Amino acid sequence: MALSNSQPSVATAPAAGQTSPLVMRVIGAVALAHLINDLIQSVLPSIYPMLKANYGLTFTQVGLITLTFQLTASLLQPWVGYYTDRHPKPYLLPCGMICTLVGILMMSQVGSFPLILLAAGLIGIGSSTFHPEASRVARLASGGRYGLAQSTFQVGGNAGSAFGPLLAAAIIIPFGQGNVAWFGLFAVFALFVLYAISRWYAHHLNLFKLKQGQAATHGLSKGRVLSALVVLGLLVFSKYFYMASFTSYFTFYLIEKFDLSVASSQLHLFLFLGAVAAGTFFGGPIGDKIGRKAVIWFSILGVAPFTLLLPHVDLFWTSILSVVIGFILASAFSAIVVYAQELVPGNVGMIAGVFFGLMFGFGGIGAALLGHLADIHGIEYVYTLCSFLPLFGVLAILLPRTKKA
Repeated sequence: MALSNSQPSVATAPAAGQTSPLVMRVIGAVALAHLINDLIQSVLPSIYPMLKANYGLTFTQVGLITLTFQLTASLLQPWVGYYTDRHPKPYLLPCGMICTLVGILMMSQVGSFPLILLAAGLIGIGSSTFHPEASRVARLASGGRYGLAQSTFQVGGNAGSAFGPLLAAAIIIPFGQGNVAWFGLFAVFALFVLYAISRWYAHHLNLFKLKQGQAATHGLSKGRVLSALVVLGLLVFSKYFYMASFTSYFTFYLIEKFDLSVASSQLHLFLFLGAVAAGTFFGGPIGDKIGRKAVIWFSILGVAPFTLLLPHVDLFWTSILSVVIGFILASAFSAIVVYAQELVPGNVGMIAGVFFGLMFGFGGIGAALLGHLADIHGIEYVYTLCSFLPLFGVLAILLPRTKKA
């Protein structure tokens, strides 16, 4: 897969004042790599029941697998981004995928719990190196349309997360742990894609002006910027705690409340994840047109009436509302990342690492905490409690404008 090193003429639509064009072929390649990265990492929780049965693991040990992956996948990201903001490393992308490849091949062959933890940690390290650098490349190729680039990049990850469990159910669950190795083929393909992206990135580092021309233009004090970043972190918390209730427990909720079959409940979950992918894609370009703050406000606070209604409706309206909630709620993430990057210019990778790290971290903590609450109070209680989380969206009123008048 070759990405031309010369200035491409494809989809060249620079915004006013921009000298770098919109390069959709690069953005599309990064989104494809994101799809493969997240597809591979979504295989891990899909095979937990098989690993638990094969090795007699306790639920605590299963939780430790998740913790190992989440720690390496989330805590390393901001540090990778911080370092590469100052010392760009174009070929770090394929190096990260090599870690993922080794991890997934190990997972197909391991025979002990410590080696399972090591394999999960390697997959997490691969994810940590991928997200900050790939997000930077998407922004570099955006031609100023940062929301479009971030959304296209992010929707690749959403698609991978949706299809990973389906492929795991078809390839691994019926035939055994050794078939995890087939997912290594996806990683090998991603290596070629990421090598081509890295070559383009290396030849366009002149567009990546590290600090030159990256001074903040919003006129905000450091304290105001810090408080805005805290507000964004709280909004990510509310969004991904609520999302965790769907990604981890929606099928259980449907089975318990409406007596659906497992297959039917999985279809409803897939529809929700599809709506999340669509919302992610449209949220960025809309933010380019109407402003990030407006998208964040609408996406998180605006979804509250639907989440509050969800626990009290029948199956038909549950299906409709879940799609509406997925679409609206997902539109915020790209806007949040780009808004934060505008608050702290010159730190694209670090900001991407922080917010992708928060996404992984809050998702993992939320899944564990909500599972514990479901054990104590029942799954319907979890959805009633989580329905209030989008009210955190009112905090968006505290976000300042980031552009000069």
